[in-house]
Amino acid sequence: MNDVLTEKIELGSRSYDVIIGSGALEAARDHLADLFPTGRTLIVTDENIAPLHLERLTHFLSSEGISSEVIILEAGETSKSFPRLEALTDQFLDHKIERSESVIALGGGVIGDLVGFASAITKRGIGFIQIPTTLLAQVDSSVGGKTGINTRHGKNFVGSFHQPELVIAEADFLETLPLRERRAGYAEIVKAALIGDADMFDRLEKAGPDALEGQVLTQAISDAIAYKAKIVSQDERETGVRALLNLGHTFAHAFEACAPKDSIRHGEAVAAGLSLAFQYAHHKGICPENDVDRVTAHLRNMGLPDGPKTLVHKDWNAKDLVDCMRNDKKNQGGQITLVLARGIGNAYIDTTSDEADLVRFMETTL
Repeated sequence: MNDVLTEKIELGSRSYDVIIGSGALEAARDHLADLFPTGRTLIVTDENIAPLHLERLTHFLSSEGISSEVIILEAGETSKSFPRLEALTDQFLDHKIERSESVIALGGGVIGDLVGFASAITKRGIGFIQIPTTLLAQVDSSVGGKTGINTRHGKNFVGSFHQPELVIAEADFLETLPLRERRAGYAEIVKAALIGDADMFDRLEKAGPDALEGQVLTQAISDAIAYKAKIVSQDERETGVRALLNLGHTFAHAFEACAPKDSIRHGEAVAAGLSLAFQYAHHKGICPENDVDRVTAHLRNMGLPDGPKTLVHKDWNAKDLVDCMRNDKKNQGGQITLVLARGIGNAYIDTTSDEADLVRFMETTL
C-alpha cells in the first residue's frame, strides 16, 4: 500500500476521496461500511472490461462481506443514449435500489458518465462510486461530477452534476491498456500542468515517456487530480474558473465531430487541441514562441499529435471545423469561447476571437 496516494475533493458535505495507485482498490476498505450500509451493491460495467477486471472487484467485495450483482452493457459511445439510460434506471429500480445505497461504475468514461447520470436521476439521487479503468477516465471524467449522455446535437449535451461518493483509480487496471490508450489519457495529465502548474510541466517534460509507467505515472495522476480538485472546489458547476479545464477542448471537440467515427481518440484530439491553443495564442501575440515550441516538442516526445497534421485522420476543412466550434457548450451569446494560454501554466478564457481570423489560422495548421 506504500504506493497508494489520496487526493480529496473538497465540496463540503459532498467531499470525497480519490484513491490512486497500485492497491487502491484494497486501500478503499475503510470506506465500505459507509458506502454499502445494506451490505450489497450493483456493479455496472461493459463487455470489454468485465473479462479483465470484474472478478478482482467482486472477489474483493465478497471478502469484505459485500454482495454484488452485475449489469454488463455494450461497450462504446452508443451506450450513452436515452434508451440505454432509461433501461439502466429501470434495472436499478428492478433491483429495488435504496437512496442510502451506492452503485459502482467499473469502466472508462462512457460507463462513468452513464452510471453517474442514471444515479443522479434515480429516486432523485442515489450514490455511486467511480472505478475508472482507463487513464483518461482516471484523470478526467471520473473526478468532478460531470455526468451525461450524447444526443444528435453532440456529446454530453444532456446530463447533470452529480458527485461520486468515492473514486478508486487502481493503477493495476491500466496494465491492460494498449500504449495508444495510455498516451491518449496522458493528454489530460499534461493539460492540467499547462493550465496552471508550470512546475508540474517541468517535471513531466524531464520525465518524458517514463511518465507513462509505474510510480512516476501514479504521481502524475495524483498531481493532475490535485489540480482539478482545486478548480472544482472553487467552481463545481462550471460557471467561472472551471472552464479553464477545457484548455484546447474547443479545437479537440471539433476534430472529433469532423472525423470519421472512432478514427481518433479523445485524448489524441485533446493533444492536438492543446498545441493549437498555444499556437493560436501566439498568433494573437499573447503566448511566447518558446512556450509553443516546448509544448509541441513534449507532445511529440510522448507519442501524441501536436496538431491536425499528425492526427490519424487527415482530411480536414477549416471552415467545417470552426462551424463545429460554434456548437461548443462553453459558447455564450453566439460567440465562440476558447481556452487559450498566455504561457505554460497560465491559461485564460478568450471570448474575443474573430471567426474569420480563426478560419484563416486553422487553414495554416491543416
